[in-house]
Amino acid sequence: MQFFHRKVKESTVQNINQVTGQIVDAMMKVHSALGPGLLESAYEGCLAYELRKRGLKVLTQVVQPVLYDNVRIDVGYRIDLLVDDCVIVELKSVEKLAPIHEAQLLTYLKLSGLNIGLLANFNVLHMRDGVQRMVHELQEDPME
Repeated sequence: MQFFHRKVKESTVQNINQVTGQIVDAMMKVHSALGPGLLESAYEGCLAYELRKRGLKVLTQVVQPVLYDNVRIDVGYRIDLLVDDCVIVELKSVEKLAPIHEAQLLTYLKLSGLNIGLLANFNVLHMRDGVQRMVHELQEDPME
């Protein structure tokens, strides 16, 4: 079981922008090859493969614990993809993204201490219409 806790190198804005650019490009390639309508797990596996081919570090289904009373508790949160220890990718294959999907990604960003996430819905005609970049301002490391 992989736990994520942000004690990694600080990523520069330029590096994060390069990583997110590679992720979006890979999403478009996967979507062009597979099209809409598959299960989320199919897109996750293919996207992880495509990103690794590009030399990026990719972790899948990363456990994101909640800190309660100074204890890390696994309550079932799983980050779909963690790319280069700096970008969280939350994948969906739904008719339409809902506010709860945005809230889910923002929660993962808050709990992990990371700033940037991508929310992607593969069940769209054009992938460019299915990707949202989300930013969470860091207050302090929640796992300290």
